[in-house]
Amino acid sequence: MLQKSLSKKLLTNVLSVYFLLTFLVTCGQVITEYINTKNYIQNELTMLQKTFSRSLTRAIWELNTKQTVTTAEGLLAIPMIEGIIVRDDSGEIISQLGRSLDIHELYSQQLVQEEAIIEDTPSGLFGYTFPLIFEFSGRATQVGDVTLFSSREVVLSRIMLSIYFLLGNAVVKTTFLIILFLIAFRKLLTEPLTDLTEQIEAFELNDDIDGQRIDIGTTERNELKVMEEAFNKLIDKVSDYRNQLDDTQKELLISNEKLDQHNLQLEQEVARKTSNLSQAMMDLQQQKYELEKQKLTLTEEIDLRRQTEQELLTKQKELERYLDELNMAQERLVGSEKMAALGGLVAGITHDINTPVGIGVTATSFLQERLEQIEAAYKDKTLSPKALEEFINDAKQSTSLLTTNLDRASELVASFKQIAVDQASEAVRNINLKQYLAEVIRSLHPKLKKTKHAINVECPEDLQLNLPAGAISQIFTNLIMNSLIHGFEGIDQGEINIEIKNDNDDVVIHYKDNGRGVSQTQLEKLFDPFFTTKRDQGGSGLGTHITLNLVKQTLNGEIEVSSEEGKGLSYMIRFPKTLQQPTNMFD
Repeated sequence: MLQKSLSKKLLTNVLSVYFLLTFLVTCGQVITEYINTKNYIQNELTMLQKTFSRSLTRAIWELNTKQTVTTAEGLLAIPMIEGIIVRDDSGEIISQLGRSLDIHELYSQQLVQEEAIIEDTPSGLFGYTFPLIFEFSGRATQVGDVTLFSSREVVLSRIMLSIYFLLGNAVVKTTFLIILFLIAFRKLLTEPLTDLTEQIEAFELNDDIDGQRIDIGTTERNELKVMEEAFNKLIDKVSDYRNQLDDTQKELLISNEKLDQHNLQLEQEVARKTSNLSQAMMDLQQQKYELEKQKLTLTEEIDLRRQTEQELLTKQKELERYLDELNMAQERLVGSEKMAALGGLVAGITHDINTPVGIGVTATSFLQERLEQIEAAYKDKTLSPKALEEFINDAKQSTSLLTTNLDRASELVASFKQIAVDQASEAVRNINLKQYLAEVIRSLHPKLKKTKHAINVECPEDLQLNLPAGAISQIFTNLIMNSLIHGFEGIDQGEINIEIKNDNDDVVIHYKDNGRGVSQTQLEKLFDPFFTTKRDQGGSGLGTHITLNLVKQTLNGEIEVSSEEGKGLSYMIRFPKTLQQPTNMFD
């Protein structure tokens, strides 16, 4: 007895899918019809603007409130309009009829400046608002605005007939399809399957197996016909296997006789091989003795290798200690290089400060001398207006000279103080890159003022960085000093161009001089520690190496260099604008 008919299950699945698709398509058609009708109503509201805006505009302009209300009532009489709001040029409501939204909540007291669609999903209202413009003597003046409202109920009332038609169409098609499927499934599947099942249940495995073939009574080649042929082929195979089984039983009897003979021969062979196995055991014993001797030899070699490995580990620890000492020596050399650069900066700044300070001392001495003279004349009562006027002029010149030179000394000290603190520290702080670069160049003024070289800087005014300022100072100091010492050797008027660009979260610096440049061989070794072309003149070879470490390790950036002999040297540097935690240069 079947628990569940396959045809019914198949029919149920097919019809379920069809019902679902029909439901989805019908819903889609209803939604599409709703949207199209709603858009059509919105377009009609737009067309009403062209019809009634002129009369409403003139009525409001002429302060004819009665005409305005009458026009609004006429608009409300249109079936698709659920409500209307008319406001004057001050935002006050002249007429509000039918269903509507709170216009003050939407636009406060302000007039609508351009056409707009209004839609409120909870209430189902939607509308169209537009300004009322009155043109007089070539001038356009807004005299108010109008808001027309329609609703979801209006749209549904227009499409209700279409919805009934779609639903009726879906019901009719579904009913017809169910009847068609029931007839087709019963004729093509249910009845043939029932006949086939009855024949298979009547099958019995007996001697006359060839007479158990089935026939579904159709000549059409379908799945059931294929099943009939497969079952009949199975019966043929069972008949063949039964014949083969009889033949195999006869062959098995013959094989048993031969097996008895083979067993006798095997017993004789086992006896012979047992004798050979005893001899092989003796040979294996001899081989075991030889393997033990080889094992003893290997043990001695392993002990020797362990001793050698221990000696190698000791040598490795010594080499690591030597490497640590070399790293410490390198750090001390780098520190000495930075202090030497700072010392040169101190010497240059000191010389530059001496000049304005000396001028200030001279001006102060002169002013004190003139003050004593004017005081003596006052006490002797010989002070004349002309002498007082001359003293005032001298005092003005002296104080002006004092102010100018003290300001210059103050700028030099402030610049030197910030640059010196930054070079001796790796603290992260916020800087304006253009202003800070100007301070770095000002600190190098003692080196530059003796030459005719020029430094051109192109940088955004508002470029702010948050990173170790000392690294920036050290990088530009090293690059500029390398250009002055190496690049401009034998050149009277060199030029350095520094172009800085803001690239999203990164800063890109293009540093280029028009100096002598370097060869390809020297370029490959440029960042190597202790490599210098001025060894005989006291060069340490650490400037570019320090610059490389500052860019890559301290600023987490990248640096590239290119050069040709006689065509100058160019650096391309990129690093992030913000760096929260500074890193050690030699970690």
